[in-house]
Amino acid sequence: MRYTHAVAALLLSAGAIPAHAQDAQSLVAKNLEARGGAAALDALKSVSFEGRTIFPGDFELTYKEARARTGASSEIRYDLSLQGLDLVQSYDGAGAWKINPFQGRKDAEKMSGDEARQLADAALIEGPLIAARNNGSKVEYLGRDDFDGTLAYKLKVTQKDGDEFVYWLDPDTYLEIKVDETRRIRGAQQTTETELGDYEKVAGVYFPMSVESWSQGHSNDRQRVIIASGTANPAIGAAYFAEPRGAGAKAGGEAPDASEKPKGKPKGEKPTDQMTPASSPSKGK
Repeated sequence: MRYTHAVAALLLSAGAIPAHAQDAQSLVAKNLEARGGAAALDALKSVSFEGRTIFPGDFELTYKEARARTGASSEIRYDLSLQGLDLVQSYDGAGAWKINPFQGRKDAEKMSGDEARQLADAALIEGPLIAARNNGSKVEYLGRDDFDGTLAYKLKVTQKDGDEFVYWLDPDTYLEIKVDETRRIRGAQQTTETELGDYEKVAGVYFPMSVESWSQGHSNDRQRVIIASGTANPAIGAAYFAEPRGAGAKAGGEAPDASEKPKGKPKGEKPTDQMTPASSPSKGK
């Protein structure tokens, strides 16, 4: 059948969408509903998590994460602690900084633009997949793919800056069970693979409480994050995410849910700067 120009214009104005794009949009919508729905996500202005993280070699530290958003800006901070030493990474909505006393550095230092971009994505409470609906990212449906015996739906998010996320969605729950994150760090392409699971609700929104990450090709060197608790809308001041000033200074503001941190267990090698953020909400086995 041949369409006239008038009919073609009518189809375009009616929002006709190619089948593959329609599949992608439908899956993102199902993932949004599976997470808890738009209203529940919008009601979360901040969220904090506490638990523990285990580096390769069974080197264990306490884990704290806080995310917040104000308008179009999102912030995040990680605190990994052991015996009075706090490894910190933070993004304040504009730039990123870190403190790594395990490398003999007690003062805050700025992180690179590439690292800041990575933290900015992790700061999104809804995650890059749902955020792609409104931030200009391209979402493609890649078909079905087997993941650990599950024939999952596969989606690719390409951000405007070129960073890519490939998600595997559970066919029953439509939550993520895996995500591959590919970006350029200091000029070199790097891919981090992450498995997510043990979902629990925080104020009606599902977040993964078990996260395992590793650099592509190094699946035996995994960092595990095990979340014990999550808190919705804790009061977090902007100073908590801001870079501290002066020698030995600490960031201002109270850490959310900071009381009675669990004790870390020192084993194996000490952690380096290369923390893998436990970010995108997803579903696991």
